[in-house]
Amino acid sequence: MVIGHGMIATRFSNYADDKNILVFASGVSNSSSHEEGDYKREETLLSNAIKEHSAKTLIYFSTCSIYDPSLQTSFYVQHKLKMEQLIQNSAPSYIIFRVSNPVGFTNNRHTVLNFFVEHIKEKKHFTVWKYASRNLIDIDDVLKLCDHIIQSNKNQNSIINIANPVNYPVTNIIEAIEKHFATNGDYNIAEKGNSPLIDTSAIQPLFSQLFIEFNNDYLPVLLQKYFPIS
Repeated sequence: MVIGHGMIATRFSNYADDKNILVFASGVSNSSSHEEGDYKREETLLSNAIKEHSAKTLIYFSTCSIYDPSLQTSFYVQHKLKMEQLIQNSAPSYIIFRVSNPVGFTNNRHTVLNFFVEHIKEKKHFTVWKYASRNLIDIDDVLKLCDHIIQSNKNQNSIINIANPVNYPVTNIIEAIEKHFATNGDYNIAEKGNSPLIDTSAIQPLFSQLFIEFNNDYLPVLLQKYFPIS
């Protein structure tokens, strides 16, 4: 069973008819939101899902922004931590995946790459945090890793980081997008920002097993795959 309609829910649609697994992928789409109603909606939906499907193993997607000093106190991160606690206190069987910044086909303008691509292509002014880094991972690789972990049936009631072993400085992401579209963005540089420190040691043995390569071409390939030049 899958709850949600966004990028993650769509990519995990192979679990739609699974009677033993409940994939909960109906979260707050804008991590910058300060609207209490957005977060309350997810909390209510999650609470009801746990009560109504207690026999199923709950799969929940949290965030690796928990590990970013500049984001730890945000509404979004604090909400995710609250939802993790809710699950740990009330779900009989669960796996919580803390995912970094998934990249895929989505109309959500608030994802990292979608935001930068839109602003660069449309010459919208924005501010770049000089010392900030973001962790980008293909949604297809998220599925491969999570699916393997779920099917292995060895990680019940655990929290697992799903992320690229390498962070990309935001300035490098901007340069890659500008090169991909052969255009320059309109932005200023701010002397601020931090990087998430994500421990991926638990999943690194799976990279070669699942044929996932986080090499130097990973970011350019992501751009070619999900933002093809028309």
